[in-house]
Amino acid sequence: MRHVIALDVGGTGMKAALVGADGGLLHQARRTTGRERGPHAVVESILAFAADLRAHGERHFGEPAAAAGVAVPGIVDADRGIAAYAANLGWRDVPLRDLLSERLSGVPVALGHDVRTGGLAEGRIGAGRGTDRFLFVPLGTGIAGAIGIDGRVEAGAHGFAGEIGHIVVRPGGAPCPCGQRGCLERFASAAAVSEAWAAATGDPAADAADCAKAVESGDPRARTVWQAAVDALADGLVTALTLLDPRTLIIGGGLAEAGDTLFTPLRAAVERRVTFQKLPSIVPAALGDTAGCLGAGLLAWDLLATTSEVSAR
Repeated sequence: MRHVIALDVGGTGMKAALVGADGGLLHQARRTTGRERGPHAVVESILAFAADLRAHGERHFGEPAAAAGVAVPGIVDADRGIAAYAANLGWRDVPLRDLLSERLSGVPVALGHDVRTGGLAEGRIGAGRGTDRFLFVPLGTGIAGAIGIDGRVEAGAHGFAGEIGHIVVRPGGAPCPCGQRGCLERFASAAAVSEAWAAATGDPAADAADCAKAVESGDPRARTVWQAAVDALADGLVTALTLLDPRTLIIGGGLAEAGDTLFTPLRAAVERRVTFQKLPSIVPAALGDTAGCLGAGLLAWDLLATTSEVSAR
């Protein structure tokens, strides 16, 4: 059975799958990155995982994978297949595409940015399915974005498109590691809400999920913290939709797990802010933590399709 390898590499763990031509997950597996052993060990962990997946496919489906797709965090040069920088993994300028292709006996490999790859899956087979223009925004430790256009995701001229988390929404506000002050992710990420709620309660272990539960129970302190995050997020999203005019805003990540506790006030806050802009649909992501893996599979199948088209000319 023809299939591809899909790898989604995170800061501490890796999710992987063998993906059939219909997008079905034929086999799934998880491993740690081994980042405590250094960046070279992380690369070797990825290569070994891919090789094991190839062997599994050969044993169980009668042939090795036809291609591989891999999604990684940080700065990615997808055209050259280089994982340029990832603070959590400690690597710089890793020629990951070539290393993987060599380990996998020469099969073609596609490399993508983790958020854009997850956005590709959400746009094509998830919450944005059938939508010609969408913006995917996962709210996790930080905030990033994926700009979807007609079934593909825009990377930008230098690979930085969609960095909505670094729109300044509170000028002169909290410093951000990017060098600016008042960035969206300093106020509306899951990490930011956790920090604010821990400060409000005096409990350093309190997090965003605890804050959401307290909002639901009517705690006025939680409502204040939560509304501040929602207002900051709405400011950032309105800036983005003014520039991009998406038909659908897909919100994912940890904060989106709060469901209507997030989406009801967020929709209202965005609606209050729009003037001439067309109000997009604001919907929760559909694929959860499988989005990156499914997107990596799509990258691999797209690569095979492109290779076939070139060969046919």
